[in-house]
Amino acid sequence: MDKLVDLLVVGGGTAGIVGSKTAARLGARTVLVENERTGGDCLWTGCVPSKTLLAAAKDAAEERGITGGQPYFGRVRDRITAAIRAIEPADSPESLEAAGVEVRSGTARLTADGEAEVNGRRIRFRNALIATGSHPTVPPVPGLAHARMVTSDTVWDLTELPRRMVIIGGGPIACELGQAFARLGTRVTILARTGILGKETREAAALVRNALTADGVTVAENESARTVESTNDGSSTVLTSKGNRFDADVLLVAAGRTPRTDGLGLDTAGVELDDAGQILVDQAMRTSNKRIWAAGDVTQNPKFTHLAGVHASTAASNAILGLHRSVSSVIPRVTFTSPEVAAVGITDASAPGLSLSTVNLDDTDRAITEGRTAGFAQLVIGTRGRILGGTIVGPRAGESLAELTLAVQQGMSTRALAGVTHPYPTYNDAVWNAAISHARAGLDSPVAAAAVRLLSAVARLRNGRR
Repeated sequence: MDKLVDLLVVGGGTAGIVGSKTAARLGARTVLVENERTGGDCLWTGCVPSKTLLAAAKDAAEERGITGGQPYFGRVRDRITAAIRAIEPADSPESLEAAGVEVRSGTARLTADGEAEVNGRRIRFRNALIATGSHPTVPPVPGLAHARMVTSDTVWDLTELPRRMVIIGGGPIACELGQAFARLGTRVTILARTGILGKETREAAALVRNALTADGVTVAENESARTVESTNDGSSTVLTSKGNRFDADVLLVAAGRTPRTDGLGLDTAGVELDDAGQILVDQAMRTSNKRIWAAGDVTQNPKFTHLAGVHASTAASNAILGLHRSVSSVIPRVTFTSPEVAAVGITDASAPGLSLSTVNLDDTDRAITEGRTAGFAQLVIGTRGRILGGTIVGPRAGESLAELTLAVQQGMSTRALAGVTHPYPTYNDAVWNAAISHARAGLDSPVAAAAVRLLSAVARLRNGRR
């Protein structure tokens, strides 16, 4: 039996890597167990390949001497491979070992209080961090299992550009990959059970829908796949809830994700799950078992790489130092379509006491100079001008969101944000001007107007005395 370890980390994706490095940096004896390869979905099948694909497709769409189609798709695959290879060393076992983490290849299963089995060998731990992530959910559509189907995990195995693709799902992954493949030359249909980008404002979703349509994507909203019929040549026909038929050479399933909790022995350890199989954690990332913590996609929290890292760091430091630090509820998100959609905090101002301040990109000088004026910056504002959230749509929206996230996190008012000097011209001017617009509107209230008149009168009196 191994000697006692301070933190046993199960899973080598973003949460596992960040959590284990945090613990090791605090002087803890840390063991990380990964049954495939470190780096997780983000490196191998998520953020890195998808954003590389989007960049390559954007190059093709902007006609930088490039035409889409099969020859270019081979270059796209090479570009994705190169991006992964460039980033991989930072997530490698060697990098973890250099940081003081012991890496073991294999599987782990909780067997008793403070004990686990790793590759059949018992290991004792003071604390454990479960960071096993999630995998794509495949809905039980009749005939789907017999079709040529890929998910966001396996779409990267395609060696040829599909001529026709039907995407089941209407969330960020469906929209991003749908636009990318359309720009590369695939005839794409998106089947969204409700509306696309259901978590975003309808104004934001409408701009993305318009962009997808302009790129040749058929967007079928409030329509779901009922059955799939396949032929001997590998092609398929999707029959929908509205009676429509869409032909495809490849079906891409982007219908959510399922946590990887099977075989971990969570029931033995008394770790509670919700109805979706997600590990329930408190604001300190602790599970119902006080020795065990969890972070990333395996929990009930939103499935974002950046959130996985922050939550894992919090969990590891709490576990090792005996703290009870809480994670922030301010969670930014970005859909990397063209235009990008970025949002944080409250985005719906329909509740009493909330108001909106919106600046369109056609009133933003940088957008005008670049001819990219489809989009807006919208702030949701509460009492005393406090910024509670907002949505940004347009080029580099994800970059502009950082300031808005900080404003929400720190409880800033529109007056405080308006008082910050910003460089000109940038796309972030839209966020700034939305704050300025609201702050100036406050000067129009009867009380503010009276105060301004009084101060002006006092100033004139003083100047006259001089």
